[in-house]
Amino acid sequence: MSDLQPAEATAQRPPLRLVRGDATPEEIAAIIAVLAASGGGGAAEEEVRASRWADPHSRMRLPHSHGRGVWRGSALPR
Repeated sequence: MSDLQPAEATAQRPPLRLVRGDATPEEIAAIIAVLAASGGGGAAEEEVRASRWADPHSRMRLPHSHGRGVWRGSALPR
């Protein structure tokens, strides 16, 4: 058995291997360029949402309520 851990073994293994055929260095370079340009190399970017503290609507004042005892409820969260 090998002394390498699975993560170390995959790190030393080449990502692309020529199995059969007689390709020239130019053909191999062309294949590598096409595979590199095809994408899939990075993780998808997550959509960054602004917090509610940064929301401009939170800075707008709500209209006053009218009626009996509404001043007590004005301090309650909405």
